[in-house]
Parts: sequence; structure tokens; C-alpha cells
Amino acid sequence: MSSKDTIEFQLPKMGESITEGTILNWMVSEGDGFQEGDILVEVGTDKVDNEVPAPFSGRLIEIKHVAKQVVKIGEIIAILEASDEDVSSSEEKEKNSDKTESKQNKGQSAKKTKEQKTKVPKQIDDSGWKPSTRGNQFYSPLVEKIARDYHISYEELARIPASGADDRLKKSDIFKYIEDGRPAQFAQSQHVEKTSGFQVPDLKFDKGKGKLVEMDRMRQMIADHMVFSKHTSPHVTAYVEADMTKLVEWRNENKAKFQAETSEKLTFTPLFIQAVTKAILDFPMINSSLEGNQIIVKDDINIGMATALPSGNLIVPVVRNSDKKDLKTLAQDVNALVAKARDNKLTSDDTKGSTFTISNVGTFGSLMGTPIINQPEAAILATGIIKKRAEVIEYEDGDKIEIRQMMYLSLSFDHRIVDGYLAGSFLRRIADYLEEDKNFK
Repeated sequence: MSSKDTIEFQLPKMGESITEGTILNWMVSEGDGFQEGDILVEVGTDKVDNEVPAPFSGRLIEIKHVAKQVVKIGEIIAILEASDEDVSSSEEKEKNSDKTESKQNKGQSAKKTKEQKTKVPKQIDDSGWKPSTRGNQFYSPLVEKIARDYHISYEELARIPASGADDRLKKSDIFKYIEDGRPAQFAQSQHVEKTSGFQVPDLKFDKGKGKLVEMDRMRQMIADHMVFSKHTSPHVTAYVEADMTKLVEWRNENKAKFQAETSEKLTFTPLFIQAVTKAILDFPMINSSLEGNQIIVKDDINIGMATALPSGNLIVPVVRNSDKKDLKTLAQDVNALVAKARDNKLTSDDTKGSTFTISNVGTFGSLMGTPIINQPEAAILATGIIKKRAEVIEYEDGDKIEIRQMMYLSLSFDHRIVDGYLAGSFLRRIADYLEEDKNFK
């Protein structure tokens, strides 16, 4: 008999900055034996997918974490039984040999079938691209990171042929697809009959002649990000108008005093951030992102503010933890970030981590806007120009027509996460905070 020891198998370290991994696939089942160096489990991280080998020969007794579970480095993922390799009986070795040969034959057969299944056409023919049936399948963190880097939506991911176990999409699959020119990027499902629905026509547009202007790197990134956002999130836009008369009057009366006391200019932006922050505290689901089938409701409130650079491109510096700052501190942060943007001195830390974004299209004279969501956020607010208008105001003794300072607010939201009731209530609450003078401080 061989000597046997039960050992707790921990998720090994996979890199300096990696603290956790996602179990992708167990290569050995409970009760099965393995040899030293055999791959026990595949683990995905946001940097690479790893194959974890067996540190010794033995048998897998118990699996502690199944596929799709996120596990911390050093956490126990399985119970193994170690045994001396050289004491295996010849009968057992023969049985293992037969089992291996059978598994290899099955593997070759399955590989042939998989190859036939996963041939990627260089171009989509007239019948349309045949989509995968993966639906809402789990994707490894590495695959999701590559998809984000190349602006590939989940819908497009579902069309990419997969070669991994259980139809799992691997890193090599997605890079091969990218190398092939992303043939399924705008494909239509094959089940749509040619005569029963709209088909994208192969139009040959006359784009005319003129001066060719090369897009700079930032403009290309903005373009890619906007297209990615539209492909990823079903956008819906809601509108309200706010009577800004009291806020405008309060700011005009206090901006000189505010600057004298704080050495900071009082623009409308910190006032907008203050109102939005209060509304987020009332409706925290707006401050969220979608991760697979789970909604992440953020702990921090970090407000991004779309800002124009000298080149004309837009960038989104971030005011962090706006719920923990008074108007003076918000004004300091806003003015500092705007100055950095104007001087092209923004750092990567200044522009990452936003949980909700404001775009002040009124700065450019726009009445209102329909902004595109800043991924991976759930919504974005556009504030229009503040414009004097004749409005009918209701009083107890009757209606009166008065000149009021009015502004349109528009909220584009991700309808996967946010429904119309939540969006409308949140947007109305922002307007309420902007209209009530007791909130100006």
C-alpha cells in the first residue's frame, strides 16, 4: 500500500498585483487521480488566464470552489490526497493507460468536431453571420478586459466562436477574431429572413472631396469610447426643466463675497455637483455599474465633469467623494481640475474612477443635449443654457406671467440597470435641489 496524505490545495500566487482569481474550469473531477504536473484547474485574472499544475501525484478528493467563483489568493480551493507514484499496481497503471488512451481518442474526436464548428469566415456572406448560442454566458476577467480594451460589446462577444471547455471563450479565440477583422461586429442573426426584416444595405456614399484632417489619438479614443458605449448600453433620455431664478440671484449676490472669503471663483459647476450628489444619496441605484448579471451600487460618489481641452477634445476629470465636501471644497476641486485641463496638466489619476458624469452643454450655448453614457456608469446628466423666458407662475390669488431663468436638464440612462421611474424621479429631484434656495450653501 502507498502512503497517503490529505492536503489542502490553495490558490497559488499569480503575480505581484493579483489578489484574486476566477475559477474557469476544473480539468480533474472529484475522485479522479492525477500525476505531478497535470493541469488541475484553469484560473482567470484580469491580466492572464492561468493553468494551475498539480504539485504532486495523487487524487482529487473535494472541490471547494466551482467554476465562476471568485477566490482570494491563498484560499483553499480543493482537498487533495497525495500518494507515492512508484507503488501503483500494474493493473492500476494499465487501467489509467486505457483511460488516457480513451480520453485522447475522445479529445481528438471532439477537437475535430470543434474545429468544424468554429471555423471563422473571413467575410460574412449574404446569409448573415450565425451567432453563438452562448447568451449570457460567463466570461473570464481577462476576456472581459480585452473586450473593454478593444471596445467589444457583450453582444459581439456572444458571436465569437469559442474553443474552450463548455464553449468557453478563450484569450486566443478573441485575438484570432480581432486579427480576422472582427467579421461579426455588425452582423445580423441568421434566423432573420431576408424578406421579413430590415437588412443593412451596402450603400456607397459619396463623401465628397475636401481637406483631410487626421484624427489625433485622443479623438480616436473618444470615437471608440462613444461607439462602444452605444453598442453596450441601451440609451434612453429623460428631460425636465428647472427654474434657476433663485439660484442665479443667490450666486450673483454671493460670488464676490465667496471669492473674498475662499479665494475661489464660484461657478455653476460646483452647485450642479452639489445638487447631483444630494440626489444620488436619495437614489443610490443611479450610482451603479453592471457587471455580468450583477449590479454594483458604488460606495463612493465620484462626479466626472466633461471639460474641453485647448485642442477642442473633451476629457472628464473627476471630483472624488463629493458627498463629503462642502461648497468651498467642491469649488476648489473644480477650479483646480479646470485649470489643469486648460494647461494640459491632467494626470491619469485626475480622470479615472468616476461613478456619475455631468456634461454642461450650456457652456457652449446649447439649449439641451442627449449625452452618451460614460462607461461603465449607469447614467449621465446634461445641463443646458440658463435662459430667460416668460413663464406662467401659479399664486394663490391667480396666475401671473413672469420673466424666469430656466434651464433644461437631460439624463441619458442605461435601461438595463435604470428604469423610467427611477430616472425620472432622480432627474426631478436634481431640479428640486436647484430650485430650492435653502440648498444653496
